[in-house]
Amino acid sequence: MTLLDSQVAVVTGAAQGIGLAIAHAFVDAGARVVVADLDADAASKAVAELGGDDVALAVACDVVSADDVQRAIDAAVERWSRLDVMVNNAGITRDATMRTMSEEAFDQVIAVHLKGCWNGTRLAAAHMREAKSGAIVNISSLSGKVGMVGQTNYSAAKAGIVGLTKAAAKEMAHHGVRVNAIQPGLVASAMTRAMPQKAWDGKMAEIPMQRAGEPEEVAQVALFYASAMSSYMTGTVAEVTGGRFM
Repeated sequence: MTLLDSQVAVVTGAAQGIGLAIAHAFVDAGARVVVADLDADAASKAVAELGGDDVALAVACDVVSADDVQRAIDAAVERWSRLDVMVNNAGITRDATMRTMSEEAFDQVIAVHLKGCWNGTRLAAAHMREAKSGAIVNISSLSGKVGMVGQTNYSAAKAGIVGLTKAAAKEMAHHGVRVNAIQPGLVASAMTRAMPQKAWDGKMAEIPMQRAGEPEEVAQVALFYASAMSSYMTGTVAEVTGGRFM
């Protein structure tokens, strides 16, 4: 029996990057996955990559909209009659110093990360409490622990996700629902690889393991939190950072 045998998960922002890696890890562990993403075409391509309609379902989803998030959860239940795992991963960046950051850029990042995570957590929890079981995994960031220059919006949102996770974990523990968070550090992606070499070298100098992480390494921690391997863990925050900013 695999770790998530016959279980059903919704993963937001799952059409690429860390979200797609999490979806792959879940499918490999025996789960069925709703790929909930703002980009409907990319979500459909992800479903094909994951193995097709038998194991995955694409749903267009703007996590700022509670109706969209509810639609993704309903799709999981309608298709596979259950919801066991919710991963709130969707996010954006609008980096700028405070002096140059627009109010719109601040509001967008807070809305997608923090409100989006709140929507996913509260709506999934409402369903899971009826089943008296479930695991919610929220993707924060190392930026929410230490703060990063040019990311007052992003750092604030990611720090907020940690607080949200802990509060929700306390509310839901007696209902059998666990809520945990992951804080990835520098993870290899198209975006990070496009950094100026000087910026890349500066970040690498802060990492004791002397390398960037891979999306799959974050996905394995999400799998741990989603599975019974972490059955006595709730309200925790796992840093997947190569030791950066210990």
